[in-house]
Order: sequence, then C-alpha cells, then structure tokens
Amino acid sequence: MDEAEVISMARQAIWMALEIGTPIMLIGLIVGFIVALFQALTQIQEMTLAFVPKIIAILAAIFALLPAFSIKMTEYMEFLSDTIIAGNLGG
Repeated sequence: MDEAEVISMARQAIWMALEIGTPIMLIGLIVGFIVALFQALTQIQEMTLAFVPKIIAILAAIFALLPAFSIKMTEYMEFLSDTIIAGNLGG
C-alpha cells in the first residue's frame, strides 16, 4: 500500500463521516432555529426549552437514520477489508 492509497482511504473516511453527520446536524439546526423563533415570539427565555427539543430531535433522527448509516459503514468496512487483504497478498 502506497501513500496515495492511504490518502484515498482517509479521504473516503472523512467523506463518510460528513455524509453521516450532516443530516443529524441539519436536523439539530432546523429544530434549534424553530425553538429560537418560538422563544423570540413568545419571549420565553427558559434554558431547557432550547436544549430538550434539539436533543429529542437528534436522538429521533439517529434512531430513524441508523439503518442507512449502518449500511454506509458496512460498505466502507468491506472496502477497507478488501483493500487491506489485496495489499497484503500483493506485498
């Protein structure tokens, strides 16, 4: 395995982390915006109101998207395993 292959695998790992993290962060951002808008309109400045809905929405999103995330991570792990095995057989 040369440097280009290692860099390629690292780039794919970073890209996969972004693909998995982006939907969760967007959901947290949207819920946070809605809660902030609600707080501004009603002038309720309760600290727990800012965090609890975001936590619940993020946990629900993780639970709902977990099958897709596991498929992506399984495919990447199979790719890594195949690459490592092919590298070891060739060297």
